Amino acid sequence: MNTADVVVVGAGIIGGSIAWRLAQQGVRVTLLDAGAMGGEASTAGAGMLAPGGEVSQHSRWAELAVDSLHLYPEFAAELSTETGIPIDYRACGAVELAAGETEWSKLTSRARAQKAVGIPSHTMEAAELAALNLGHYRAALFYPEDAIVDPGDVMRALRAAIERWGVVLHEKTRVLRIEPAQAEVSLAGGQISAGLVVLAAGAWSSQLLEGVVESYPVKGHLLGYDLPPGSLQPIVRHQHTYILQRSNGFTIAGSTSERVGFDRQISAATVATLHKRAHRCLPMLLPGAPKKVWIGFRPGAASDDPQVGRLEGTRAWLAYGHYRNGILLAPVTAREVVRGIMSSSGTD
Repeated sequence: MNTADVVVVGAGIIGGSIAWRLAQQGVRVTLLDAGAMGGEASTAGAGMLAPGGEVSQHSRWAELAVDSLHLYPEFAAELSTETGIPIDYRACGAVELAAGETEWSKLTSRARAQKAVGIPSHTMEAAELAALNLGHYRAALFYPEDAIVDPGDVMRALRAAIERWGVVLHEKTRVLRIEPAQAEVSLAGGQISAGLVVLAAGAWSSQLLEGVVESYPVKGHLLGYDLPPGSLQPIVRHQHTYILQRSNGFTIAGSTSERVGFDRQISAATVATLHKRAHRCLPMLLPGAPKKVWIGFRPGAASDDPQVGRLEGTRAWLAYGHYRNGILLAPVTAREVVRGIMSSSGTD
């Protein structure tokens, strides 16, 4: 394989976005993935762009999550315009439900902290709640800025965009290890030397920089239902359960969080429990069993925050550990990494 300015390891939504943005700057990029581009967490995710459901206190990454949400309309529109591929993006808002006074008190307390980060919300009126057929729930907050995107659409557009900009993509190419000081990537069939290497391999990142970074998979079950388009407008959330609907009516309920390694087995008991939780939120919409069930591996990290930035003293950059928010944080992660690379010593 040829020498590149930058090698990006991991062709999910994070790695793909970084490769696209670097190529737009005139950087020669090689993008590698052990499987198919976007074949793991990126397309398994529901596509909820919802700081309102994730952020509970002020932090740098809380601010970046809000920033990335605001970047999304332009991010999706630019990708779609460049490639001609439509992207199902919708700023639909989100309803956060409370069952009882204790939950309501916690919800409103969190909302006050969120407003300091720039996440607006307001109490829903009883008539608004009744119109959504939300079972026995009688109190909720509405987050007007939360949105959804179909990550499958984003990945299809990213594939076309990187091809347009000349990124060299190698799928089914397993990386054995990365030498961060030399920016060398070892493969079963050879080696790539680069000016810089970006590690964006999600839950698999620690396997490539063993002893340097720590990543792990968090398995999640998701359910899919075929419903009439437009039958659910906002995201609906209650504690660890969420439900959202794509423009074509495909409705997704999630999710679970399981530290069980790279176990791809689907648990019938877990599916039944998740369906019961989703049905409790939307009894009128989800009376029957799901039509589709699948799992994904969220990329966890030793720190609670994503690991994004230069690995000190090396020619390697890190972009992993986004956990439940890889789809949401893709635009801002790409921006931060590309800014850092272009403002440093470059790709020398």
